[in-house]
Amino acid sequence: MKLLDKINSPSDLRKLKVDELTTLAMDLRQFIIDIVSVKEGHLGASLGVVELTLALHYVFDTPEDRLVWDVGHQAYGHKIITERKAIFETNRQMGGISGFPKISESPYDAFGTGHSSTSISAILGMAIASKLQGKLERQHIAVIGDASIASGMAFEGLNHAGVSDTNILIILNDNAIGIDPSVGALKKYLTNVKKGIAKDENIFECLNFNYTGPINGHDIEGLIKELERLKNIDGPKLLHIITTKGKGLKKAEENQVVYHAPGKFNKNTGDLVEEERAALPPKYQDVFGETLVELAEKNSKIIGITPAMPSGSSLTYMMDKFPERAFDVGIAEQHAVTMAAGMATNGYLPFCVIYSTFLQRAYDQVIHDVCLQNLSVVFLLDRAGLVGQDGPTHHGVYDIAYLRCIPNLILFSPGSEEELRNIMFTVQKIPTGPIAIRYPRGRGTNFNWRKPFKQIAIGKAEELRSGNKLAILALGSFGYDLLEQVNNIDLKNEIGIYNMRFVKPLDTNILDFIASTYKHIITIEDGCKMGGFGSAILEYMTSKSFNIPITILGLEDEFIEHGPIKDLYRSTHLDNDSILDLVTKKLARI
Repeated sequence: MKLLDKINSPSDLRKLKVDELTTLAMDLRQFIIDIVSVKEGHLGASLGVVELTLALHYVFDTPEDRLVWDVGHQAYGHKIITERKAIFETNRQMGGISGFPKISESPYDAFGTGHSSTSISAILGMAIASKLQGKLERQHIAVIGDASIASGMAFEGLNHAGVSDTNILIILNDNAIGIDPSVGALKKYLTNVKKGIAKDENIFECLNFNYTGPINGHDIEGLIKELERLKNIDGPKLLHIITTKGKGLKKAEENQVVYHAPGKFNKNTGDLVEEERAALPPKYQDVFGETLVELAEKNSKIIGITPAMPSGSSLTYMMDKFPERAFDVGIAEQHAVTMAAGMATNGYLPFCVIYSTFLQRAYDQVIHDVCLQNLSVVFLLDRAGLVGQDGPTHHGVYDIAYLRCIPNLILFSPGSEEELRNIMFTVQKIPTGPIAIRYPRGRGTNFNWRKPFKQIAIGKAEELRSGNKLAILALGSFGYDLLEQVNNIDLKNEIGIYNMRFVKPLDTNILDFIASTYKHIITIEDGCKMGGFGSAILEYMTSKSFNIPITILGLEDEFIEHGPIKDLYRSTHLDNDSILDLVTKKLARI
């Protein structure tokens, strides 16, 4: 029997002798590898903190003591030993446990951490609250790793925590890598700290933290000894540990970028299970990345910027070809947007590529620094719509609603890979001011996407199919997907399909035509219905006093859980079958 078989909760863990924990760490690491190799998920980060996970739950009285993981994909080991081992195989599966800490899932998950750099602020808030409640013995620990310390919000938290007298412990899990290798001056400083050649002043001590380290984050006995010591020291403390991302799986240690979230792999060798690539169309991110290089070769004013997502967004193509014109600014979305604005003032055209869910963290900068000043910045919103197993923290379903209300901003949703390519060509050809281009995660459908560029008329929709009874106004790939389905069924000329493309400005000419030609309108979008594309259509029709029924299809006013993308679209009735079923019912009533 493996030692892990006996451990179902931290109370079981605390019954072990310290010298048994090394064996338990081996068991836990193998358990994570076994499950993730089949079920997929975030691998490297959790392998890197196995010893730390055990040490923390061994020393501290969780869940009474508060423990926050940042970023939350480090927390697989934490979940396994906090009463979720038996259901860990459901991790990130539809109806299963979340891939990130989640307050509603377990009392051991003190705070939800799907986005990075929130732990210090959260744990400080908890510590202040505990002090106000008179719970002075309660411990408050934040583990911040995978480059999250470099974010501005982390420094805001450090700045405040350093002048508090709260009982908090910040553990800096220094592994020199997030999804991609860490960047910036702070990385260089921490590297010098490890080498013992940092300048005399310690940045964390200057912020009034009781600093310890750096120490070996894989020496479980050393970790326990140091945590026990720090447990009895009052005030803000920071423990600096050095870990290896992917520890325990050789290939994950050697290729930390790929094994951050490797997909399926052989649990014994670490070899990736290769998908059949020859028969698959390209990913949208690769269409963006390759097109950007193609445009940059002829336009020297094009700049690429991303906040810590070069591989995930495929900006790596630009970084390889034009390293002096492509920038990874680290986990710093606000900085990325305002830096792009600064470049635009000097006549450059920044393409700021960022996941839709992470642009939320720079909303003020989009409004104040870009749109208010009407600067030509191109926002590429990767992972727009439902993204799958990363769940509600990562679904890009609010961008339409939170962007379309901003003056000066154009909002475009390509219906195909070719349209993504053509709108990128268009915005660098003619000045448009700020524009946001949103596109989905994963692969498109078009193998022959690399065609000669064509300029797209700003604010113009496209009629895919004419009709006379029911008009489908589609955003994104819905129009082309439905066109193929509708052409295969006998509905004569009753259904018209329109690839609207622009949420803002709307094509009012085609809307006027639709309102005078059809008897019913259905709008479709992969975003929230409230304030979204359908709302924009409804607002316009109301303003013109058009008396035509409108059905809005989109996401209801609730957070959508994690699961395979196809299953999520089916559950939200945005799959083709559900849409066609609704269309058929509407036609029968017209």
